[in-house]
Amino acid sequence: MVLSLTAGTCYAGRMKDRHDVSEAQQLDPASRRLLERVEIEGIELVRFLYVDHGGVVRGKAAARGRLAERLGTGIGHTVAMMAMNMLDRLPAVPGMGPVGEVRLVPDPATFVPLPYAPGAAAMLADLRDLDGSPWAACPRSFLRDAVAALDAEGYALLVAFEPEFTLGRRLPGDPLDRLAPVDDSACYAATGFDTAHDYAMRLLRALESQGLRVEHYHPELGHGQQELSIRPAAPLRAADNHVLYRETVRGVALRMAMWASLAPKPVAGQPGNGAHLHLSLWDAEGGRNLLAGGDGELSDLGRHFVGGLIAHLPALVALTCGTVNSFRRLSPRSWSSAYACYGPDNREAAVRICSPLSPGSVNLELKPSDSSANPYLSLGAVIHAGLDGLRRRLDPGEPVDVDPDDLSETARARLGVHRLPATLDEALDALESDEFLMEALGPLRRTAYLAVKRSEAAAFAAQDEAFELFHHFRVF
Repeated sequence: MVLSLTAGTCYAGRMKDRHDVSEAQQLDPASRRLLERVEIEGIELVRFLYVDHGGVVRGKAAARGRLAERLGTGIGHTVAMMAMNMLDRLPAVPGMGPVGEVRLVPDPATFVPLPYAPGAAAMLADLRDLDGSPWAACPRSFLRDAVAALDAEGYALLVAFEPEFTLGRRLPGDPLDRLAPVDDSACYAATGFDTAHDYAMRLLRALESQGLRVEHYHPELGHGQQELSIRPAAPLRAADNHVLYRETVRGVALRMAMWASLAPKPVAGQPGNGAHLHLSLWDAEGGRNLLAGGDGELSDLGRHFVGGLIAHLPALVALTCGTVNSFRRLSPRSWSSAYACYGPDNREAAVRICSPLSPGSVNLELKPSDSSANPYLSLGAVIHAGLDGLRRRLDPGEPVDVDPDDLSETARARLGVHRLPATLDEALDALESDEFLMEALGPLRRTAYLAVKRSEAAAFAAQDEAFELFHHFRVF
């Protein structure tokens, strides 16, 4: 609905005091339209959401009566929250202690009413310093800067996350709750469609109502495992969409007295949940796919982009697979990719070259990626790695057309295929050793990320499997 300045002024006229009138009049037309919508649709609380270094979606909510003000000023937030790990423990990070504040400043373009939470809406937020500039640990700013670097080189990217999740019920355990899958249907089986039908329909409608266009849905290999994918988008929108997707998957389940988990491995002995990252590289105008060579082959630019991913992959997985639980999924012969290599339609390669659906439509699938990652950090790092490959014209080596685990060690060495890190600590070691990605992250962000993740690795190392599974399915 397009509203004139008069409509915005009419809304301001209904506000309770002159301070609110002044705030509304100072806002841009898009924000005034947002306020009008909030009033018409009966929205009472608007969540300002962000993702922390632990991969947890957090936020604060503004009440309707203060929303006009908060659109401009944001909501105050302690700097320490970006040092909080997924267990709500606070490791020591210089500059992220009890002193200091930033602002959660929402992006009005991301406003959506939440269909699973009547009376509530959400916006994705940036973390800004008190002077309004991006804070050095803001995840959305990191991705925004990566996109700007891509644009400066004359490239654009289309991105889609392909998430899986486990639908079930949270049952009391001794001493910890466990996740019981909603069914034990076979992979892609019609019985799986039927068992989860009511939930799937509510989820689809909830996603579509928020502007997330659904492409595919099916029951996956694991018990209770679902896969529903949405249309690709520009990188920042794709990451925002993934946050809304995560929230919606869980919110719809809770409203139906169920529990949904996007954790990489929420149930022992069952296949893990990935969030494969699909990427296609385009010219700045978006008119030509730059990955496509002849006959579905990669172009030279495509090979260099893949070369960058492969070169930085050991470090990248510290960001794309960001939890202890992630590495239960990244094992050989599980179709999740355990080796740094690429190949056409090779689902055991870390980078799969997808068969084109039409001429000139080549895209890449990065398989070591899951929903416990901060999507802004993971996607931003992937962009930086790909750009490094383009700039330095990196060669990814020969494509691998077999399961790399079937190759001998000699054959893998000849092809340059190596095992990805097997634990979070190993991945963090690789990240610390990757000077390029460490520089891209910047001093405050890399210090905080490493401290948060090291603290998680240490905490879970001191506990058993049940503790790990519980806290991951609870949080993610």
